[in-house]
Amino acid sequence: MENGISVVLLTRNEEINIDACLSSCTFADEIIVVDDGSTDRTIEIAEKHNARIFHRALNGDWAQQKTFAIAQASCRWVFLMDADERVTPDLAAKILERSKGDDRAYEVQRHNRFKHIRAEHGNMRPDWVCRFVPKALVTVHGQVHEEVKVSCPKEKIEGDGMIHYPYRTWGQYLNKLNTYSELSADRYLSEGKSVSVFKDIVCRPLWSFIKIYFLNKGFLDGKVGFMFSVNNAVYTMNKYVKYYFLKNYSGEL
Repeated sequence: MENGISVVLLTRNEEINIDACLSSCTFADEIIVVDDGSTDRTIEIAEKHNARIFHRALNGDWAQQKTFAIAQASCRWVFLMDADERVTPDLAAKILERSKGDDRAYEVQRHNRFKHIRAEHGNMRPDWVCRFVPKALVTVHGQVHEEVKVSCPKEKIEGDGMIHYPYRTWGQYLNKLNTYSELSADRYLSEGKSVSVFKDIVCRPLWSFIKIYFLNKGFLDGKVGFMFSVNNAVYTMNKYVKYYFLKNYSGEL
């Protein structure tokens, strides 16, 4: 399809999110879902949206999984989605408009939302993410926090952007940070990275709190902003503590 758009989505047990996510993709000519062994109704719901479904183990490598997913797309354009995201009508219209133009990579702004709290600063502030790209000109790198790289000019799509529902519970938030810290420690080990107790385990977490709470204005979110800032500092410490023990004692205490 000359100017067609493939939505690309990685999933694992996303039955709570996937229906609203795919329903918001009104601009899509094709939906690609690569699933990492879901045991809930994720696949059933995706099939109702006529998604093309592929089963593939993630193995802790988001970049490789996303690269595989992009390769399955048959359209000129690819829009990269997470199941906990929603495309606003304003963004959907602008995506369709830009799909008729020359090759460009487009960044969209993502706004975090929660059911009971308001957090719009610190590490919950809106961020720009590269999501709408020509399939032939995109590569994905990085095991944990993957980076989308393109060999064409980049532009931003101003407007309403995407709505992001990152965490439903505090436990889910902590579990995700724990997973990320484990994967980061493994990556540091494979890279042979050095680790210093003072620099990495003492100073980095302190700087993380200062940056998130003060420089990025987490304090404007009140007590919730303080909670997120502290936990981001703890996450920073944990990934280096885990790496310290992994490097020196094979992970054992």
